[in-house]
Amino acid sequence: MNSLSGLYVITDAKLIPRTRFAETIELALKGGARIIQYRDKTSDHNKRLQQACAVKHLCNRYQALCIINDDIELARAANADGLHIGRDDGSVSDLRQLLGKDKIIGVSCYNELALAQAAEQQGANYIAFGSFFPSPTKPDATKASLDLLLQARQHIDIPICAIGGITLNNAAPLIDAGADMLAVISEVFGHDDVFSASKKFQQLFKQY
Repeated sequence: MNSLSGLYVITDAKLIPRTRFAETIELALKGGARIIQYRDKTSDHNKRLQQACAVKHLCNRYQALCIINDDIELARAANADGLHIGRDDGSVSDLRQLLGKDKIIGVSCYNELALAQAAEQQGANYIAFGSFFPSPTKPDATKASLDLLLQARQHIDIPICAIGGITLNNAAPLIDAGADMLAVISEVFGHDDVFSASKKFQQLFKQY
């Protein structure tokens, strides 16, 4: 299993043209993305399966991880490396039985350390906190603080992902405070040059 660290990019149908989906994902991977989360809330099953399988194929090629957002059936159908869930998407232990012991399960914990500790106890492979900064994707998201990361680093043994409004200008303090992964959407897929945007994050991680 690949290490859960580095740049974690999340797909967004509004930012990635359908006709250039695979090409755009590959540019992010070439730039250094270590994890791709496929997130699509539409009801177009065929499109979602096709795109999820494309992400998995490309992640295999670049030795990265393919994570599916909140859809265990899609994760299984695409043979993804894992699943990311929120507070109301089922228990880690139940999902583990369905996914298998070798798959990754990540859990959004918002700004709640207790939720993260519970997820770890249930067998989650990583947890995510955020939003740390105002997010164009989720403007009403719960706000999290750097102090939370510092506390979590003392109490959580599994990898920690930070998400929410992260840019190259505000990313370093998150890594300093203990984030193993930085999850971004707009700061990579919202750029004209996806490869360069991804590479700049990779270079930032190399400094640590």
